[in-house]
Amino acid sequence: MAVWKCSICEYLYDEMSGDQSTNIPPGTPFSSIPDTWRCPICHADKTAFKRVLENNPSTAILPTVSEAIIKNLVHFGITEYFGVPGTSSLGIIDAIRKNDNARFTLFRHEENAAMAASAYNKLTGKIAACVTIAGPGATNLTTGLYDAKEDRASVLSINGQVEMQYAGPGGFQEIDQDAFFRPVTVFNNTIYDKKMTMKILTMAVQHAVVRSGVAQISVPNDIQKQEIDPEYATVHGVIPNRMIRPDNETLQKAITLIHSSTSPVILAGWGAHSYPYQLETFADRIDAPILSTFRAKGIIPDEHPLYAGILGTVGSPGARTMVEQADLLITLGVGFSKMTRVPEHTRIIQVDYDPIRLGRGKDTLPVYGDVGEVLREILQSIPSSSHSSARNRVEQVKKPWEKIRKAEADDRSTPIRPPYIMEILSKIIPSDAIISVDVGENGWWFGRNFRMKGQKFVMSGYLATMGFGFPGAIAGKIAYPEKRVFCITGDGGFAMAMGDFVTAVKYNLPMVVIILNNHELGMIQVEQQIEKYPNYATALHNPDFVLYAKSCGGEGTRVEKPEELESAVIWATSQDCPVIVDVITDPRRFV
Repeated sequence: MAVWKCSICEYLYDEMSGDQSTNIPPGTPFSSIPDTWRCPICHADKTAFKRVLENNPSTAILPTVSEAIIKNLVHFGITEYFGVPGTSSLGIIDAIRKNDNARFTLFRHEENAAMAASAYNKLTGKIAACVTIAGPGATNLTTGLYDAKEDRASVLSINGQVEMQYAGPGGFQEIDQDAFFRPVTVFNNTIYDKKMTMKILTMAVQHAVVRSGVAQISVPNDIQKQEIDPEYATVHGVIPNRMIRPDNETLQKAITLIHSSTSPVILAGWGAHSYPYQLETFADRIDAPILSTFRAKGIIPDEHPLYAGILGTVGSPGARTMVEQADLLITLGVGFSKMTRVPEHTRIIQVDYDPIRLGRGKDTLPVYGDVGEVLREILQSIPSSSHSSARNRVEQVKKPWEKIRKAEADDRSTPIRPPYIMEILSKIIPSDAIISVDVGENGWWFGRNFRMKGQKFVMSGYLATMGFGFPGAIAGKIAYPEKRVFCITGDGGFAMAMGDFVTAVKYNLPMVVIILNNHELGMIQVEQQIEKYPNYATALHNPDFVLYAKSCGGEGTRVEKPEELESAVIWATSQDCPVIVDVITDPRRFV
């Protein structure tokens, strides 16, 4: 049995497997194929084919490099693969197809695939992999990968690369991917020698997990297809435990500071989002109000008597006053973003698992450790507070703020006011739902006016990229198929990602997409106002989003009057398909 190659398109005819597309059965020698047969790829006749090698049926079948990669990634728990297939990644794609524990989701744009992978990690703590081709496929990933980098999300990017002999100037779909990905990654390498496959793969996963970032592996097309001996096909390590515990001396200093404080305030960041129970217990024990960053919104329900709201640009004036008047600020996994504006002149206990982030402020006790571990250790030793003023302090902040937000939500004007939209969504979206929020005015109003009651929420934090909301919702539904998923987005952000609405339809991912359609880049309009520029170049000409949803196989409805909104959202949640609720809303922030 031999293999024959077409000299025009390089299609391989394998006598052992035949050719299903032209009804040539397995085991058919090339000489026995009718002379009228044509190459199934380029339609060249038989004379264009040359014999290239012999197949020995008795030889043991070894896995390919691609198959070994996917098998070992599944071993590490990486079972979700998002991307777009192509010439230089076909070996990887086929290995995913062959592995019963791996699942590939075909996206229509690689940027959305990368954003979905970032959102998947933020929501679950597990890694999803992006898979795409060399060159343009790789470059299209970068906005989503930068989102993962900035928000410290663990993501693996597996990219095809041209065959090694074609690398260099003039190469087709070929770039220097090692150089290109270097700024966005915590690990970045190309497999040039199949014997190094598992070592590189293991290091990539370890770096992505331990350093909370993007790991990228490029695999040349010819390497993907090569067989690999068993001795080189097994992983070379394990993932270490990151539950870091601080030393006893530092813990005792923290306990002493907390016990001596009379008006402490806790600021919970994304690093605390996995520990709501410990946070509530800690706040109750030391009698301290809880504020959160925007990214940590929902860490405990808004109605909790110790939760005073968000600190930052979407927070209340009372929250700002509270933190400024505190004699001790306890930050738990906080990134100190300029949007939060943490007062660094205050005495601070700063807890973070990343030592490079520690030491902010002038009078700070840095505590190096995982937030959950630190709280567990402190709760074992710290006595209950001698004061009991926290609930009253929280009430003094929340009561006037709720009065303001209620008055905003009572406005039933047309076009529909965003505070009214958030009031209705707060009422309808169930407590166990997944919410993915885009960047822009929709996100601003969500942060300021939506009341969380236990939902999981994901956003693009530090990169703050428009277009994140919808792929984030796709990731949410893939991760939690049993839960209701909502995307809150704007017309600008959704238009950047809307090509993958068909992806949600294709894979039967029911979700509700709420578009705040103000026909403006509303946030840019506000920024122009802040910087005293005249409004310019922000008006949007939009398609009919409802017709678009239906043309993709989903459903949609337009809402133009306030009294229509609640019933429209309830109807949308009852549909067994992706649904767009196109809400015509006022572009003005305040009237």
